[in-house]
Amino acid sequence: MAKEKAAAAVPAAEKSTRTLAVEKAVHGFRRKMVGKVIKAKMAKTVVVECVTSSRDQLYGKYVRSRTRYKAHDETNQYKVGDQVEIQEHRPISRDKRFIVVRLVKKFVEE
Repeated sequence: MAKEKAAAAVPAAEKSTRTLAVEKAVHGFRRKMVGKVIKAKMAKTVVVECVTSSRDQLYGKYVRSRTRYKAHDETNQYKVGDQVEIQEHRPISRDKRFIVVRLVKKFVEE
């Protein structure tokens, strides 16, 4: 009887790993980025600016580039100056393709 229980437990463990693999295959790879909220005037939407630096191939110096993304904020809890983490998502509206995942650092006005 113990052998039957052990045999039944093994496929269940394999099944759970398979479902995780299938879920990951369905959603694919979703980028996560950290940026700063620069606008929060829309309903359930914040504009997040992500600054990245890349090395110039010819001169070797680092060049900063900034990109602004509209991200979904369901509870309107993020304010201008907050540092947040955003993640790719299915299209929510014409411009929104990201959601705010978490607050990294709250803005403190001095």
